[in-house]
Amino acid sequence: MEFLLAALLTLSLLLRGPVVLAASIAVRDTSSPDHLSKHCFPALGFVTPQRTPEDFELEHWWCDPSTEYAFVGFSYEVTACQSRQQLIEEFRDIRYHFNSRYVRLYGACDRENFYDDIVEAAWQSSLGVHALVWFGFNGDDVWIGRRDALFSSLHSNPRAKFVTRVVQFGSEPLFDNVLPHDQLAEQVILAKANLSSLHIPVTVSELAYGYQERGGAQDVLDAIDSINIHMLPFFSQNASTANESWPLVLNDLDWFIEHGNGKKMYFDENGWPSVTSPSVQPNSPLAVSDVENEQQYFILLDRHCEYLKEVVGGGVGWFAHIYSDNQEPGYGIYDSSGHLKFPFHPRTFC
Repeated sequence: MEFLLAALLTLSLLLRGPVVLAASIAVRDTSSPDHLSKHCFPALGFVTPQRTPEDFELEHWWCDPSTEYAFVGFSYEVTACQSRQQLIEEFRDIRYHFNSRYVRLYGACDRENFYDDIVEAAWQSSLGVHALVWFGFNGDDVWIGRRDALFSSLHSNPRAKFVTRVVQFGSEPLFDNVLPHDQLAEQVILAKANLSSLHIPVTVSELAYGYQERGGAQDVLDAIDSINIHMLPFFSQNASTANESWPLVLNDLDWFIEHGNGKKMYFDENGWPSVTSPSVQPNSPLAVSDVENEQQYFILLDRHCEYLKEVVGGGVGWFAHIYSDNQEPGYGIYDSSGHLKFPFHPRTFC
């Protein structure tokens, strides 16, 4: 029913045309759930116009963060440097097959102008983007060039600011000890200044434990605009099955509620693996990794939609990590052959 309603709204907008859309963008639709609104991006009822909006329209462009709870989209790894056409095809699948509003980038592609391809694919698919400055795991400074290339694209591509919801530093820079927490906080502050004219917020993609093992890293929590949380209960020393993991989720979430100063929160790297691998090993002998448990973890989040909706900061929006097993074995909603591993129709509101 949600998908049918979104499709009808899409058809309506196409018939009305981009001029009417521009004139009505500041009006909130009170006749349908906010996640289906025709008047804010990237609500499921919204379709990006053919033209690029004017800068003044940015003020009323984005949906209110309080509507971004429950399932919001997928993590999507870009290490394969997908072509623009593949990005468009898969982003459209993410949007229209699964009712996603966002894609959260994971990994890095250092091909020149790659983020411009991301922007175009997101625009054509009416998806917002959680962009990423990827540090990697080698302890080098290649991330600096990636940061500068991303910022250059954000400033030069006129559509980039209309699809980029947030820029993340990650993945897990505190846990991986990439930068001392005071230097990471400084990078966040500098990035916020660089992107202030574009009104693009900045955050860090990190585990609760990454903060905790650095004494809480309150300077980082104070600097970031939203809290993008790695929620991976499979790795807890108390893990068993996915449907028993809600106390583990709450343990980390409560820590962020206590220390996060009421900021908006997302579970961005968020899931339960269907298989283990050399880099995915449990810390509990009772932790079970199989397809059923991968599915049950998302069912668990669905079951607690009403709770997540009421969390301070406008509720918790969650991503599924990750789009395909080809991107990261065991976490994909699709297997390595491109088949769905299980039915996946999570709630987008409650």
